[in-house]
Amino acid sequence: MDVFVQQLINGLTLGSIYGLIAIGYTMVFGIIGMVNFAHGDVFMLSAFVALIVFLVCTAWLGIGSIALALFIVMIVAMLVTALWGWTIERVAYRPLRGSFRLAPLISAIGMSIFLSNFVQVAQGARNKPIPPMVQDVIVLWTGPTGYTVALSYKQIIIMAVTAVLLTIFWYVVQKTSLGRAQRACEQDRKMAALLGIDVDRTISLTFVIGAALAAVAGTMYLLYYGVVSFADGFVPGVKAFTAAVLGGIGSLPGAVLGGLIIGLIETMWSAYFSIEYKDVAAFSILAIVLIFMPSGILGRPEVEKV
Repeated sequence: MDVFVQQLINGLTLGSIYGLIAIGYTMVFGIIGMVNFAHGDVFMLSAFVALIVFLVCTAWLGIGSIALALFIVMIVAMLVTALWGWTIERVAYRPLRGSFRLAPLISAIGMSIFLSNFVQVAQGARNKPIPPMVQDVIVLWTGPTGYTVALSYKQIIIMAVTAVLLTIFWYVVQKTSLGRAQRACEQDRKMAALLGIDVDRTISLTFVIGAALAAVAGTMYLLYYGVVSFADGFVPGVKAFTAAVLGGIGSLPGAVLGGLIIGLIETMWSAYFSIEYKDVAAFSILAIVLIFMPSGILGRPEVEKV
């Protein structure tokens, strides 16, 4: 029971990071029907931005407050990565929007390779560690076997940030003019344009928001693991895309729910079975869910427009 509770905490933390990345996938796919396969590398790029800003804040500027440094890191990472997201949409996706369906997909894969190699050349191929940002833990209890169940402050931060951001962006999508424009573009871009909605601006803002959320995920990833590599974009990106599909692509709560499920499957499988097959377990659950629920857990069945 003690191991189960500890792995439950660890799974919710990991799933929160996946959920933040998955929101970017589901927002872009919901509006333009395209899987942004460069999104995982945008997440990796944001983690490097967070690392550089953290080192500047602590080593150069001498900021002693970890809370202040972490806040500055998150804001700067969101701004820089949002600019990258806007640039990627303008350069790699907008010119191909009216082309055949495979063209944006090929462009997304090319952009993913470009970002990965760009970071490898700029930062090197070695893992980049940082000093631990937050080390304190709360000991919940110690079991009869001596196993200690603990909740770290960084886990609390990650789960709280995910809950707050999900609430904020759910409100943005459901209650604001930008959200109404996004939902209109999701249903019919041509009709939305005829009604006066700036479709290009709406799509650009969607990429910007998705990249900003990936930046938060990158900062939380760096906070949790304390190390980042240029290759850290592919696997978390694929798992976040899996989470978006599992939860129901196009649904913000579904993206976070899918992320939590993938995180829990990984940690539970690693604790009770062979850790080498944790990814196989996650994708197997996805396959089973899609066989019986093709639209995902919270997704809506696709309606064919005629």
